[in-house]
Amino acid sequence: MKKLLSTLMVIACLALAIPAQAQIKFGVKGGLNVSKMYISKDVVNSDNRAGFFIGPTAEFTLPLLGLGVDVSALYNQYGAKADNETATKKSIEIPINLNWTIGFSSIVSAYVAVGPQFGFNVGDRWFSEVCEFKKNTTSFNVGAGLKLLSHLKVGANYNFALKDNGTIHAEEAIGFKQNTWQISAAYLF
Repeated sequence: MKKLLSTLMVIACLALAIPAQAQIKFGVKGGLNVSKMYISKDVVNSDNRAGFFIGPTAEFTLPLLGLGVDVSALYNQYGAKADNETATKKSIEIPINLNWTIGFSSIVSAYVAVGPQFGFNVGDRWFSEVCEFKKNTTSFNVGAGLKLLSHLKVGANYNFALKDNGTIHAEEAIGFKQNTWQISAAYLF
């Protein structure tokens, strides 16, 4: 019984010590994105379109384990083009990524990140007279990058839609998804 109690005390002390070393950093994140609409039926052709995103970010890390979580609130603006019509979708995106960081030195470390992203449309919902963007979207991020001097993060990210981002109202309603490549930079204070 004494050994079990001693083991539980050691685990409890370690559990309390790790959050004491946890680091929370705040910063600004921005970057460029290239998106493409994927339509379930071949009714329109879509091209890649460029856009940008910017906003505040926060990062919570556990230094001993290399694990962390980053959360951002990003104003995202990207284009959509179908046939000869173009539109700009404006949204607030909230990515919540689980990070795993491998430190090579005090100057540079690499990270991989995965997590969901929730989007809320703040612009026009209609693109031409037949295409309607949804009010909110859910997608998933997969990314990797470098952290330089413990303050600058540079990364690449692929964001793919988990459900339809909108509907094309033709002879029948047809859903579409919008997947995005992103290149980002964040400065953490």
